[in-house]
Formats: sequence, structure tokens, C-alpha cells
Amino acid sequence: MNILLTKFKNAGFFALLAVSIVSCKKDNDVKPNLRPTFDYAKLTAATNYSTAFVDSKNATTVDFTTGGNRFKIFQAINTYAGTATTTTIDANVLKNMLANTGSPFTGTYVALNSSGVQLRNIIASSKSTAEADAVRAKLDAEFAAMATISQSNSAVAEKGKAGKLGTRLVDSKGIETVQIIQKSMIGSLQLDYISNVLLTKGLEADNSIILSGKNYTQLEQNWDEAYSLLTPSPIFLAGSTDAVRGTTEFGLGSYVWEYNKTNYAKIYPAFLKGRAAIVNNDMTELKAQAAFIRTQLEATIAAAAVGYLEKWGTRTNDADRAHDIGEGVGFIYSLRFASVNGADAAFSDGIITNLISATGGFWDITPAKIASANAAIKAKFKL
Repeated sequence: MNILLTKFKNAGFFALLAVSIVSCKKDNDVKPNLRPTFDYAKLTAATNYSTAFVDSKNATTVDFTTGGNRFKIFQAINTYAGTATTTTIDANVLKNMLANTGSPFTGTYVALNSSGVQLRNIIASSKSTAEADAVRAKLDAEFAAMATISQSNSAVAEKGKAGKLGTRLVDSKGIETVQIIQKSMIGSLQLDYISNVLLTKGLEADNSIILSGKNYTQLEQNWDEAYSLLTPSPIFLAGSTDAVRGTTEFGLGSYVWEYNKTNYAKIYPAFLKGRAAIVNNDMTELKAQAAFIRTQLEATIAAAAVGYLEKWGTRTNDADRAHDIGEGVGFIYSLRFASVNGADAAFSDGIITNLISATGGFWDITPAKIASANAAIKAKFKL
């Protein structure tokens, strides 16, 4: 009897010990906030992102260096490609800029040579290795095409012949390659890395420790990099109205204002609230703001694609029409990165094939082809 009682007592002791261990483990798994709670109500449209988030010593926890340098590399590529209208350019320079190798940057952008970041390794990085490689190969091919048509910048373009339509430099099919490069990078770089990497898997980063030698956590840095890859402005689109863009923007940030009139003013507050949610370890709020931003960036690109195709029908000269098609096709290519809406390469390529795969490319576009492309995009993105 005493032996049996002893067994029951021991069993009770170990059961209690097990509960205590589990309880302790749960308590230890709860990560305490590194900083004082941030009051969401204090955020306004005039809140400066760069100075709003500080530590207990009032030192900023924001660092835009990485995202800002990537943004500048994109600008540098666009600037150099744009010189093809007056100068013969080198495709290898564009490739070296993308990979930041061989010190390709000069003038305003020379400091990028030692920045330690590149774009090639993050282009289409949410995709499988095979698909990402295909996107990078497509960019390389566009760089080569840009260099080739730059040799015809003194010729007048016509069907089957590269040259200029007005001030627009086009290839033998009437496609303005510089627009294809810029718009496909808006998708493969800005949309994909911001939306499908930093604001998805990137939200799982650690937020409990400060990175060595830094003043922020990895999660804080991921969010800051997303913001600074979209815009260099400390207050995105500050002072903007539907009629006037209040800040200097480039790439996706500019088109957000132009083609998302309904929600452009809500994107900056979403970035602020998401950053405050990181301070508060409020993952529910963080994911909600990330989802909103991702949805609006995709809506912008879809609306831009439709908008430029619709402009084609209102133009009175081939130079403007070719420009619209170049922009439109570039944005359609970028729709393959619109994962929130379930678009993919097959969707994107199917529209482009129907639109410009005929022998004459731009020259063979018809109103029926434009209508078909727009109908497909509007249906997919509920525009």
C-alpha cells in the first residue's frame, strides 16, 4: 500500500514538473518588445519616416542604405540606356551595372561601385531558379538589343527597320526597348522584391535582437529596405494631389501616383503603420499593412498596362503610339510578378504574344488586339 501511494505521489510530482516546464517554455517563447510601445494614433500623413522610429537614446532605427543603393542602381541603368538616342552604348556596361561588377558607374552614380549591393541576384528572386534565370536572360537580351539599336539612332524608323520615330528610338518591330527594360525591371525588381520577398517571407525575420553593429532588427531592416526600394522620399508623395505629384519619384513610385488615384495617398500611411507594428510586435497589424501595400502595387501595374494600351487609340502620330506600346508591353511583362492576383508568366506572355508577335510587331497592332489585351487584364485584376 505504501509502495502504491509512493508511486502515485511520484507520478503527481513529475506531472506537475512537466506542466511547470511547459509553462516556462511558453513564457520564454514570448519575445519582449525591444522598444516602448508606439502609439498608432500619433502617425499622420506628415510623419517623417526617417525620424519617427528611434530607440531609447533617441537614435534612429531606420536605415535606407541598402534599399536606397539598389534604387540608385536601377536609376543608373535607366539613365545609361536612355543615352542610346544620341550615343552608341555597350550592352556589357548595362550587364555590369546590374551585377555591380567591373566598376561600371560614373559621375553621379560612381559611389555605387563600392556600395556592396547589386540587382542581378534579387531580380525575380521570389521565383524558381529556372524562372528567375529566364527573367535575367531576358534582361540581358534587352540590353543587347538596346546596344544594337543605338547604332541606328541617326536613322528614321519604319516597318522592318530600327531608328527613330520622332525622338523615340525603336527596334525593327517598332518597339521602344528602353521602355521594355525600365518597365520589366519595375516588375522583376521593385514589385517582386518588395512585394513577394520583403513583405512576405521577409516578415518572418527576427525582431527580438539588434543586429551586430547596427541599431535595428532584421525585421525592421526588411521593412525599411522595402520602403527605400520604392522611393527615396522620407515622406512618400508628400503634398501630392490628384493633379500634382508633390515629390520627385522614379519607377514604381511614380506610377503609383499616376495610375492609382484611389489609393496612392494610403500607401505611405500603410508603410508607417506597418513599421510601428514592428516596434509593437503586432504581427496581425503588420501583415494587414503588408497585404494592403502589395495589393495596391499590383493594382498600379495592371492599371498602367491598361492605361498605356488605351492611349494608343487616342494618339495622332506613330512616335507617341510606339511609346505607349513600349510602356504597355513592359508593364504587361511585369504582371507575371503580381502574385496576389494570381498572375504568372503564362498569363503575361500570352497577352504579349497576341499583341505584338506578328511580323510587324508594333506596326501590325490593331484595335481588336488592344481590346483583347485590355479585357484580359481588366478581368484578371478586376479593374
